Amino acid sequence: MSLKWMLGLALMLLLPGLLSAQNLDSERAELQGIDDQVQTLKKEVIQINKELSLLEEKLLYPSTTQLSFFVSLQAKPAFRLDSIELNIDGLAVEKYIYTYRELEALHKGGVQRLHTGNVATGGRKLEVTVRGKTASGELFEKKSNTTVNKKVTPKFIELQVIADSGEPKLNFKDW
Repeated sequence: MSLKWMLGLALMLLLPGLLSAQNLDSERAELQGIDDQVQTLKKEVIQINKELSLLEEKLLYPSTTQLSFFVSLQAKPAFRLDSIELNIDGLAVEKYIYTYRELEALHKGGVQRLHTGNVATGGRKLEVTVRGKTASGELFEKKSNTTVNKKVTPKFIELQVIADSGEPKLNFKDW
């Protein structure tokens, strides 16, 4: 057998392996490029979603009619807030039942946006019913109402549930 013939045979046997390795490298590079494009598109979609959410809020709740209602809790950890009902001008606009995680966040100083809606300017009557369990284990239901003067600008009201000892107190705070 001649050297040329053996060299030719070796090339014939190794060439498909070399070509397939080059094909794999080019396919990997192509897949990496596609993956980079997908990641870029994901980031763009997330940014567009954020912008759409802001636009939707501006369209649904224009500043001239927007009224937002927030809840905060100043209480011992044993105090349990179960639910809140919010009425505006005699109409029920929100009924909310708290989960353990939400209650835990409120105990750590969190503030919850309970309701955002549209109301006309002028005096608005807010009525809130709060239910829960005191630190001593007694069930309670507390109602409170106030009147707010809605102007052309957005209005933000915070309901502070204060339960250091005994019967909880409800305090309305205008932001």
